Amino acid sequence: MCIGIPMKITALETGYAWCEGMGERKCIDTLLIGEQPVGTWVLVFMDSAREVLSEQDAERVTHAVQAVNLAMQGETNLDHLFADLIDREPQLPNFFKTNTESTS
Repeated sequence: MCIGIPMKITALETGYAWCEGMGERKCIDTLLIGEQPVGTWVLVFMDSAREVLSEQDAERVTHAVQAVNLAMQGETNLDHLFADLIDREPQLPNFFKTNTESTS
């Protein structure tokens, strides 16, 4: 299974960045996202940065990956990792809202 891991850029090299996240430190290819400043959060797949993330999105993805790891170990108490989803009604993404409104 391939899961993107949020990592924070801590140092730069030409075409690469040293990143840290989820207990790892790696040299990551940044060709797909271009050079980014130190402190930027990126989503990493197979040692390549694929997307720039906000700090809030990086935290959400980290929690989701932690939930998957815990679920694979048999843990069922995962609500604390999805605090932004608990006790609220599901919401359609904006692009669905637009399509739904125009067909009504």
